[in-house]
Formats: sequence, C-alpha cells, structure tokens
Amino acid sequence: MTETPLRASKHAPIFVTVDLVIFTVRQDALQVLLIERGNEPYFGLPALPGGYVREGETLDQAALRELSEETGVDGRRLHLEQLRAYSDPERDPRGRIITVAYLALGPDLPQPVAGTDARAAHWMPVASVVESASLAFDHSVILRDALERARSQLEYTTVAAVFCTEPFTVGDLRHIYEVVWGFSLDPSNFRRKVTHAESFLVPTGGRRYPDVGRPAALYRRGPARLLVPPLLRSGDVTRSSSMPVAPFPLPSV
Repeated sequence: MTETPLRASKHAPIFVTVDLVIFTVRQDALQVLLIERGNEPYFGLPALPGGYVREGETLDQAALRELSEETGVDGRRLHLEQLRAYSDPERDPRGRIITVAYLALGPDLPQPVAGTDARAAHWMPVASVVESASLAFDHSVILRDALERARSQLEYTTVAAVFCTEPFTVGDLRHIYEVVWGFSLDPSNFRRKVTHAESFLVPTGGRRYPDVGRPAALYRRGPARLLVPPLLRSGDVTRSSSMPVAPFPLPSV
C-alpha cells in the first residue's frame, strides 16, 4: 500500500509563554506577586510575572529566568511546580499564544524588584486580588486555579513547611494552614495530626522561649513529601469556633 504524503496545512504561528503564580505569607496574609505591565497589551494593568519561552530553553529554564528578570526573585529558593497549560485561542490579543503556568511557594519572600518590561512589582493579598478579578489576560483564572492547587497541596503533601523559615514551631506551621485555607484550626488536634504524620516534622531539640507562655519545641521539615495521613479541609482537622469560617471565598475550578 502506497502512503499518501501529508499535505502541509496552513496555520497561524503558535508561541509559548510561561506565567508564574508566586505565593508567600507576609503580614499574616497569603500574598501573590504581581507586576504592573510596561507594554501593550494591557499597559499599566496588574499581571502575573512571565514571558515568552526562548529558543533552546526548557519551560523550567524560562520560568526561572522570568522570575529573575521581572521580579529579582531567585526561583531556586522556591518550591516550583507546573500548574497547567492554558490554550484558549482568545486568551491573548497578540495572537495564538499558549501559556504554561507555574506555582511557586516560599517563606516570607522579600520585596521584589521590577525589571525588563515590568513597570513595578509588588506583593498583594490574594483575597483582594481574587475579589477584584482585574488582572491582565486570563491571569485571574490562573490565579484561582493556583490558589486551589496550593490549598489542595496542603492536604496531601508536606509543602506547607516550605512557607516556614526553619526552625519553626507547630504554631508557626498551623498559622500557614490557617492563612492558606482561610479558617482557624483547633491547636491541640492540629498538633496531634502533624507530629504523628510520617516523617513530616523532625525535632531539632531546640525551643523557642516567648515573652509570655510556655516554651515551644522547634522543628525542621522532614524527608517526606506526601502527607500520611492527609489533613483534609473537609473536617479531618477540627475547626476552631473562635474564628469565622472562610474570610474569603473558596474558588470554583
């Protein structure tokens, strides 16, 4: 059987970009790093940092470069993972551009420094950004997806400890869960769960001595990456009645 050669199809060029959702906990709030766009389209609007993948670059290399160029943040210090690809043909007015979004997490990251095509870079509370939905391109959708990924990761992995500067206390870790999930947790039940989770926390032998109250044991992140057993938002960790539930709404994805 003779094979018929495939006829070359005419199509518009497709470009690939990376966009980064960078979360940290600052001033007792989950915050996201945004830039102010210095070019069209969407000149002057807030956006996630990102840019085109260059020839010869992997996606990971492009993400690390864009982090450094647009914000001055060293991505090697962060937990960095691919979120998903976004390919709506109308997502970018410049043409057919597919973006691969990354989720990055880090402890109390410093004030960013804008560079290249970003007019400014700053941290913003996630709650206010989600409510405003005023980001350039489809970045509001990407942000909501990343927020749900981060919340889910805290249930099934040990990534919450990435937000903590070592050494840290169980109280420090609980604060991360409360800030990211958006509700208060029962301290005793939380302590029991995390200290019994397999290889989640490793005691350092040190203690923190507060001005008031009992000394608190210090820990570092253990070798486990999966949380066994998981801590589920659905009620596996008892919520405290001293704080209202969900100070900002859970996104639908």
